[in-house]
Amino acid sequence: MSRQSFTIEVENLKCGGCATTITKSLSQMAGVTGVAVDPDIKTVTFTGEVSLRDSVVARLKSLGYPEKGTAHGLDAGVAAAKSYVSCAVGRLG
Repeated sequence: MSRQSFTIEVENLKCGGCATTITKSLSQMAGVTGVAVDPDIKTVTFTGEVSLRDSVVARLKSLGYPEKGTAHGLDAGVAAAKSYVSCAVGRLG
């Protein structure tokens, strides 16, 4: 399998605290390297196997940062609430 770079647009990414939380969490995933988060354009970039993309998207959603256009209604509200918590934790850590 070959490794490649992925860029995912996410919702709720607001600041450096969010970026810190995302970077720490994704960097702990086996096979995920080169994590970079850009709050200005709301993107997360990483390198890994193609098979890891879905796992990264699921991790982002669990943190409150769903892939752009995937969270609707109640899911969007829950994701926004989770992102506030992740943001606060990221600012403390």
